[in-house]
Amino acid sequence: MRILVLGGTAFVGRAIVAEALDGGAEVTLFGRGKTGAELFPEASRLVGDRDTGDYTALRGGSWDAVVDVSGYLPRQVGQAMDALGDRVGRYVFISSTAVYQEEGVGPGADEDTPRRPPVRTVEQVEDLDNATYGPSKVACEDDVLARYGERATIVRPGQLVGPHDHSDLFTYWVRRAARGGRVALPGDPEQPVQVLDVRDLAGLVRRLVEDERPGVFNAVGPAEPTTLGGLVRSCARAAGTEVDLVRIPAELAPRFPLVRAAWATQQRDAARARAAGLPATPLSQTAADVLAWDRDRGEPPLTCGFSPEQEAAVLADPRPGGARI
Repeated sequence: MRILVLGGTAFVGRAIVAEALDGGAEVTLFGRGKTGAELFPEASRLVGDRDTGDYTALRGGSWDAVVDVSGYLPRQVGQAMDALGDRVGRYVFISSTAVYQEEGVGPGADEDTPRRPPVRTVEQVEDLDNATYGPSKVACEDDVLARYGERATIVRPGQLVGPHDHSDLFTYWVRRAARGGRVALPGDPEQPVQVLDVRDLAGLVRRLVEDERPGVFNAVGPAEPTTLGGLVRSCARAAGTEVDLVRIPAELAPRFPLVRAAWATQQRDAARARAAGLPATPLSQTAADVLAWDRDRGEPPLTCGFSPEQEAAVLADPRPGGARI
């Protein structure tokens, strides 16, 4: 099977390419060629730039499937489809659960949950933020479905975690739990949390391509529902430590890894994706693999959460007027 991956050296694309190669596919990567040049020497590479609209390298060749990992703007997806035409069998678009409306969403929301209104003009979406990212993905989904119909597959991942994730949202809790002891938690430990191992997403994409399966799929996890407190404890078990969760006022850290005010959005239904072959890596295994990767890279400073010194100060004075980050 010949698979073209639009963007395949960063976190999500890297996992999808590795899974495809492991399955024996002939993989071609399309990107700027500026990062990850040492990765996947067995894969073919085509150089182009989605930001400038350079798709010249895609004017020749054909593939059984294209997996679009790096399409965020309607113009990017439209230009890619124009360049590829009918020289691809299936178009798999990696979207996001950010396409869904948050109002009125309850536990078990599936793929039929109402989406946000699409945005597609340059002025609306060239600078993506929390307000435009989801609506831009909605427009991209619509365009892919309109162009390829039954040859289109839409995958909507939630929060993805795993090795090589440089967002640090999960790595923070893995590293913090590995230290053990009293852990400051600026949120409700019973808050539902959905995180999916990126390698499980890659396994789902592989199955969808191999089975030539159309449709829309929520890629969320873990398979066993968990909470914020449960996630931290799973990370501790993976590290062989014990933790004591200390709830602190949320205003001491209003923006904190995986702490969410909208709980219902963390209880989406993945039954359709599970039935299609979404794997189920245990959360503790994901945590153990992230811990090993983090230590191997030398545990660089994290971009979110408390530093050890900040956490110690908050634990010493957990009042709303106390220490803050």
